[in-house]
Amino acid sequence: MSLLRLETLSVEIGGAPILREVSLDLAPGEILGLVGESGSGKSMTALAMMGLLPHRARASGRIALDGENLLALSENQRCALRGNEIAMIFQEPMTALNPLMTIGDQVAETLMLHRRMLRGEALDAARQKLDRVGLTAPRFPLSLYPHELSGGQRQRVAIAMAIALRPKLLIADEPTTALDVTTQAEVLSLIGALAREEGMGLILITHDLAVVAGLADRVAVMKAGRVVETGATEALFRTPREAYTRALLEASTHRTRPAETAGSAYLDQEETAPLLQVAGATRIYPLARPHPFAPHPELRAVDDVSFALNPGESLGLVGESGCGKSTLTRAILGLDPLQGGQITLSGHPVSPEMPAPLRADVQVVFQDPYGSFNPRQRVDRLLAEPFHLTGRPEDWRARVAEALREVDLSPDDMGKYIHEFSGGQRQRLAIARALIIRPKLIVLDEAVSALDVRVRAQVLDLLAALQESHRLAYLFISHDLSVVRNVTTRCLVMRAGRIVEEGPTEALFDAPRHPYTQALIAAAPQIPAHWRNPA
Repeated sequence: MSLLRLETLSVEIGGAPILREVSLDLAPGEILGLVGESGSGKSMTALAMMGLLPHRARASGRIALDGENLLALSENQRCALRGNEIAMIFQEPMTALNPLMTIGDQVAETLMLHRRMLRGEALDAARQKLDRVGLTAPRFPLSLYPHELSGGQRQRVAIAMAIALRPKLLIADEPTTALDVTTQAEVLSLIGALAREEGMGLILITHDLAVVAGLADRVAVMKAGRVVETGATEALFRTPREAYTRALLEASTHRTRPAETAGSAYLDQEETAPLLQVAGATRIYPLARPHPFAPHPELRAVDDVSFALNPGESLGLVGESGCGKSTLTRAILGLDPLQGGQITLSGHPVSPEMPAPLRADVQVVFQDPYGSFNPRQRVDRLLAEPFHLTGRPEDWRARVAEALREVDLSPDDMGKYIHEFSGGQRQRLAIARALIIRPKLIVLDEAVSALDVRVRAQVLDLLAALQESHRLAYLFISHDLSVVRNVTTRCLVMRAGRIVEEGPTEALFDAPRHPYTQALIAAAPQIPAHWRNPA
């Protein structure tokens, strides 16, 4: 018997079709992976099940939960159902949690609303739920606020809220996209264990096929608002019927170029001096004193870090959240001072007071291109922003047009706004802005982590081509170890502010020496090698 059944579900907004006759089945205790590219309709399907469609949306067909058609319910009935019978874990827990409420009150709120518990009783139950997801007392008291927790801990609070009433159906929409590999593995293991132990049906929405391979019983593939293929996970990965499914699988294991040759084209030339030299870099933050007469404790966010980056080389930097990657990056960009050691770029010291011409030699591409652009400015002005460092050249419009062509966009796009582009196109614009001032080094901070597999493969190929044509050096910061392995020649592993292991990427991944590196690689989700046999 099905717990959930979607029968020819269609959704349109303003007359435009978004979902087209989607049909799915989910049994109690089953885990279904819902995969597809951005815009394929995955999240809209989840919102339709939750009764959270946009105001102008019109839905038809049938969504049956235990035989009851959810589309026929009134809004009051849906409110009673949400959290009680069907719950959802969203991608970004910080936006799903109320920053003004403690974590105890947020979990207890659901219990008080649906179970009519008194506050004290609800808080006791909230304590049990938080313990269940690994946020145990006394380390995680109910009085903590979301900003006092890490990303993975906030996601655990969101999971505790979702399972508080033991719903029949749990929907997890990209629950681990922004998490590092070890935290991702912990959260996925927790979600899977809760679903099986509580007998909940689980729909896991993701663009990461390796995550689905390790957790889901069945997979449904969506494209352009339709389900194009469904099947048992192993069978679908081994013998996909649809060309679109095969393309997704190929992109998920895409190799930009052989790792042993990537970025090494310039290392055998006469110029052997490092482009970037980090020597004994140390960054210390003072912490609050436990009592007025105690000495000031300190956090060594970056602790005696040393490495070199050669012209034209791709260097990976990996580690868990909080290991010091971002702090080190800010120092390399000349945004934060060091308390010890030195960073040099082309032989010149890097600091917040560094001259503009030197600062122009290093540019950065951020994880979220939409957040790094001014939405009120057109593309021509956005891409010309770096020129304020050295003065706007007379041919700046020609330079903008050239940069757009280099990232496979059109000069005709100069008059558009950032919201008129897809996620992959916005990331191409971010790369164009970094390129336009012709730097020697580009820092890529989680530059492809939010992209689906096919767009990610395209962007990585673009970066490789630009490296060849511009003799660029890349510092690639990512929690996605598969990406780092595919696009870098050397890799640094960072933990608690220190570099614990470094070496050629392939050798480091094939035979990691440090236990921490071994744990990172073991935690990374992978599609089993014997499944990769697309027909």
